[in-house]
Amino acid sequence: MSAASSIRVAIVDDNRQFGEALGVLLGLEPRLVVVETLEDGELALEFARSESVDVYLVDFRLPDMNGAEATRAILEASPSSKVVALSAAAAAPEVEALLAAGAVACLSKDRDLDTLVATITEAAASPVHTES
Repeated sequence: MSAASSIRVAIVDDNRQFGEALGVLLGLEPRLVVVETLEDGELALEFARSESVDVYLVDFRLPDMNGAEATRAILEASPSSKVVALSAAAAAPEVEALLAAGAVACLSKDRDLDTLVATITEAAASPVHTES
């Protein structure tokens, strides 16, 4: 697969080791290019304003904002990007908030790599979110 058809991914997670490890694993998938690992919502927002990313993987719990707030801000700054939310233990109201904010999916952090890659690929191919 050419670099032009690769899916550009940014990881937003306050646990730097988790984000970096996930980046290494995702980097083994030839369709994906992990372009950045960011530790909070504000860094993700700054990055979204300046870089082109197809899919952001956003942790629900960040030190400066929750995942729904980060999702909304990222999509406002980069409307063509998609967000897949990741959570260690999101409750139903949190998942609903993430989806309402524009996330195309919400996955548990313990899902297998194949499921995560498939979800990222599906997210990248999904239509651009618009507010209702």
